[in-house]
Amino acid sequence: MTAEPHSDPEAPPGSEAEAHKTEQPHDAHHHAAHTWEEARQAAFDAATPIPPGPVALRIALGRRLDRDIVALQDMPHYASSAMDGWAVNGSGPWIPVEPGTRLAPHQASPIATGGLIPPGAKAVLRTENAVLGTDDEGLPILMPGGKARPGEPRAGEHIRKAGEEALEGDTLVKAGVELNPAHLALAALAGYDEVQVQGKPVVRLVLTGSEVVEQGTPAPGQVRDTFGPQLPDVVAMLGGIAGGQQRIGDSYAEWLAALEDVLPEVPSAPDLPADVVITTGGTGRSGTDHLRRAVAELGGRLVIDGVAMRPGHPAVLAELPDGRFVLGLPGNPLAAMMALSTVGAPLLAALGHRSMPPVEEVPCGTMVEPDPGRTRLMPFRLLYGMASPAQHTGPGMMRGLAAADGVLVVPPHGVQLGELVPAFALPWGPPIPRPGDREAKAKPRSNARTGQPKAKPAPSGPVDWSALLG
Repeated sequence: MTAEPHSDPEAPPGSEAEAHKTEQPHDAHHHAAHTWEEARQAAFDAATPIPPGPVALRIALGRRLDRDIVALQDMPHYASSAMDGWAVNGSGPWIPVEPGTRLAPHQASPIATGGLIPPGAKAVLRTENAVLGTDDEGLPILMPGGKARPGEPRAGEHIRKAGEEALEGDTLVKAGVELNPAHLALAALAGYDEVQVQGKPVVRLVLTGSEVVEQGTPAPGQVRDTFGPQLPDVVAMLGGIAGGQQRIGDSYAEWLAALEDVLPEVPSAPDLPADVVITTGGTGRSGTDHLRRAVAELGGRLVIDGVAMRPGHPAVLAELPDGRFVLGLPGNPLAAMMALSTVGAPLLAALGHRSMPPVEEVPCGTMVEPDPGRTRLMPFRLLYGMASPAQHTGPGMMRGLAAADGVLVVPPHGVQLGELVPAFALPWGPPIPRPGDREAKAKPRSNARTGQPKAKPAPSGPVDWSALLG
């Protein structure tokens, strides 16, 4: 998490950078080549869906199946016991013999649940219904007893027949489903070590900043790592596979090494090459921001070099000659999350065979002044069906986002109270309600009972709900 350079238009009001900004022509800091809508579409169009391929069962959870899972043989492929007890042939009493022995009439052998039914066995007598005794000559003998019913066991009782669950060639799981734990257990039961699934992007994280500390309360001049604890899970929510993370300093040599096509040894990370590398910080234009230079030296091209939005305008998307994408996020946590939602979400969706993340419309609960040339992304809370921008939403803050229901996409010309505004859901939040859903929820119930006081009429004139937010 690296602080943005002093020329950053997201600098807090009253700062030296803010003063410097006001001295420049109005559009001097708007170097972005893409509008918010253009950036989303460019990221989505830049990616080609990753081809399907086999993956081991242990990492297939949540993947979309590309090829039917069929029974490779009968399931179960042998007759087995459904109970602990005795495999028997004929009616009792029975003469006990060694396990696995071919049973002649009136013979029995001990068997455990799941055990192979020996040749000649016709049924299984449960342990609790069996009594071991001796015959007139003192030889061991097995008899029904306990709670055994007359004639127990009947032919075939407590035997799981071969092919009882599926026959060879039966379809067990159809292509197109998202694999859950039961699907994986069924595949393992059928003898699969891996399954064919749709492609899904592997994402490696490169976290930067020499001032970042990973534990405890940061001292002045230090900042706490906010990306390490959250980005792997957010990547997974957006449809990627977290491929490990590494932390580097602010030198160019470290940046260049981190972006080279070398798979780092990262504990617990899948041994797979990355499809996307996400970096944090280094997207500004100061002396410690090396992303663009490293991409150029590696022969890559810039797909997106900044977006006309706030926060998150320094976002960068590049493609390297080996096909990997590099997504550069700003160093401030809220700015980074907005850049990830704008550029990263469409990119990962396209790579993972999914459609563009949806954008809905919500009525705005306040008036937002124009900011010509720039889209503003505002975390909001839904209050009485209207979206009110949250407080504490500076580029380096996370408090407002933590309590938000979604993000408003405020156009450069601003919005009026009650006007419909585009909005998108957070990766961890519920979908944005559609207008029809909101109207259904807001529809008043008829007052069937008499004698109840009528509701007070709504106050006339505009209402600004933002004062209700903490």
